[in-house]
Amino acid sequence: MKKLVLRRCVATNEQYEKKNLIRVVKTKEGQVFVDASGKMNGRGAYLAKTKEALQIAKAKHSLARALEVTIPEQIYMEVEKIINESST
Repeated sequence: MKKLVLRRCVATNEQYEKKNLIRVVKTKEGQVFVDASGKMNGRGAYLAKTKEALQIAKAKHSLARALEVTIPEQIYMEVEKIINESST
């Protein structure tokens, strides 16, 4: 039996299976990307695939705090697109 991989959402502070989260990565150069593969090099932070988690992350700047960098609006738009695709 495969072991469940759990990670904590930086916005809601709840644990989810890794497949139910979106990983956002900061590279050594300070660039920020949405990591669809979940294997990109760099510091990662996880966000639940819910609109509520995205709203909390924006309001409280929890992604920015976790990655210690300013998050561009484009990243939030990519995350929102992934959330909308997964909910349909």
